[in-house]
Amino acid sequence: MDRPDKGNEELADSARREDIPASLFTLRELLDSTGLPYAFLPNARPLRSAQEGASFFGIEIAQTAPALVARSEAGFHLVIVSGARGKVDFGALAPLFGVRSLGLAKPVEVERQTGARPGSVPLVVPKLPCVVDEGLFSWERIYGGSGDPGWTLCVHPKVLDAANNVVSHFRV
Repeated sequence: MDRPDKGNEELADSARREDIPASLFTLRELLDSTGLPYAFLPNARPLRSAQEGASFFGIEIAQTAPALVARSEAGFHLVIVSGARGKVDFGALAPLFGVRSLGLAKPVEVERQTGARPGSVPLVVPKLPCVVDEGLFSWERIYGGSGDPGWTLCVHPKVLDAANNVVSHFRV
């Protein structure tokens, strides 16, 4: 069962479609195709950490969902974690992708793979194999990157499965 959260009103308060920057149109079309609710929320300033995002939106840190790009011998991967999680153990996640080793991608690689800088990686990057933290599915709404540092994406966690190339969920 979904935990109620402080962000339910966010979808109703989402920016009007015409106010969303053109750089987010492709992501918006992909999100529309899922049929699931989402919202683009403007930030007054770039949010640099899960704690900053939680404070800014008045939500629990566990509702934040940093999207990290990882690199392995097989290529690049997307790892979506709960902001409540401390350090990510990439070695423990490697078998979920069927690879021997996994580490954080370099900033230039992140930008090349996602079109976004680290800290703004969108929650949806369908071209990359993806693993998702199961803890996120206990919330009605989660908040993460949109690809634009001036905007946050608020979604039901089911969007992660519907719009990404998810290969596994994890709880480590």
